[in-house]
Amino acid sequence: MATRKKQVKRIGILTGGGDCPGLNAVIRAVARPAMTSSCVSPEKVEVYGFLDAFKGLVYNKYIRLTSKNISGILTMGGTILGTSNKDNPFAMPFRKDGTLAKVDMSTRALGNYKKLKLDALVCIGGDGTMAISYKLSKIGINIVGIPKTIDNDLAATDFTFGFDTAVTTATEAIDKIHTTAASHHRVMVVELMGRYAGWLTLYAGLAGGADIILLPEFPYELDKVCDNIMARKREGKSFSIVAVSEGARPLGGEMIVERTVAESHDPIRLGGIGKKVADDIEERMGIETRVTVLGHVQRGGSPTALDRVLSTRFGIEALNLVMQRRFGRMVCLRGKNIASVTLKEATNKLKLVTPAHPIVNVALGLGISFGTDVVECSIMKKCAMTKKGKKGR
Repeated sequence: MATRKKQVKRIGILTGGGDCPGLNAVIRAVARPAMTSSCVSPEKVEVYGFLDAFKGLVYNKYIRLTSKNISGILTMGGTILGTSNKDNPFAMPFRKDGTLAKVDMSTRALGNYKKLKLDALVCIGGDGTMAISYKLSKIGINIVGIPKTIDNDLAATDFTFGFDTAVTTATEAIDKIHTTAASHHRVMVVELMGRYAGWLTLYAGLAGGADIILLPEFPYELDKVCDNIMARKREGKSFSIVAVSEGARPLGGEMIVERTVAESHDPIRLGGIGKKVADDIEERMGIETRVTVLGHVQRGGSPTALDRVLSTRFGIEALNLVMQRRFGRMVCLRGKNIASVTLKEATNKLKLVTPAHPIVNVALGLGISFGTDVVECSIMKKCAMTKKGKKGR
């Protein structure tokens, strides 16, 4: 006789890591049908939101989610639950007499989970949050993960929510910088977020009409950057736009670390490469060059329609996995379909830009420079082969 699955009655939910547009849409998509829909469960499911990510789980700080406090949050940026990128239950930061220590409080997190009689915990976050979620799942917490990051660097999903909104925000900024660049005949350098992956800079640079795009995956050569700017000047183009990812670095050089945050799960804070690129161009070419660092504006604002829809689809699928008691998994986007993978698979590696990626090829076809000859354009190669073939006939 088949064993009947235990009915899910109580769900916890938290948002971890850096904030981004779409988090509230996910919270709504998980909580609303769980609390109100008879097709989800014969009995209404109680939903609890832990405050400030895993910190709330460790210190038992939570709120009961209701139809009232999730009403109207679909369009809101940020997260009504608060978030943190410093509080890892397996290494909680603790300062005493000015000295930082890290204490394993995962047992306390598990205890609070059991004390609240939760059947599952939905964790929304990026690679750091998913890595912590995987470890928590191994000590007895039933977890379903939902991928979130403006960096779009989780290999298990084609796209993460928050990415499209960040690209839109960055593109609008580059659009506005164009007019100043053209009016003053300057080189304008725009530094974008993304950490170790260049997706945000690649998409925003392409959409915003950048002339040069510098990514962490393709170390650049200053000579080639300057050659591209000079080639534009010879064509009568008096300005250039350079989109730089915060993790970009010169060939043979290192990423620039702005500071380290010892309490954080990922202590490295990148920043400063935009100024270096601008200073180097101005010194080498004698052309007035300015830098704009977009910073946290890329994380803010109301989510785009695309991110609202993706967030909602992710939330509904996460709830489905919870109700089916398929734990230890993360929802993901594969093509047009929502699927899921194990948390272990979700945290295997980062998704990085490759020379063969179609968007890279499109950029090269438009004549956009990546500051290196490592990346080749298959469009141009095909054109060259076609011409060569015709000559041989």
